[in-house]
Amino acid sequence: MATAEITIIPIGTESTSISSFVAEADRVLLNHPEVKNKVTAMGTELESPDVNKLFDALKEMHAASFNNKAQRIYTIIKIDDRRDKESTLESKMKAVVDKLG
Repeated sequence: MATAEITIIPIGTESTSISSFVAEADRVLLNHPEVKNKVTAMGTELESPDVNKLFDALKEMHAASFNNKAQRIYTIIKIDDRRDKESTLESKMKAVVDKLG
């Protein structure tokens, strides 16, 4: 299972608000029902058993950000592709919570 987090930062826009860019990027995920996702305050978390489908979604999210007339997009992507055992976003959080007691 591959997991990822993407943060998209438009540069040179008319406003300091970026929620419309986040919405435009996350709308792409409607075309990728096989990629589980969760919007957070600082990015969007994704997971997929097929790393190629995950990469496709990430690429489309980045490209979609130009639809709001930004001339430059700075995108940060973190990927965790674990193949020795099943690992999901939920299982990662549970492991930390369990250790907190």
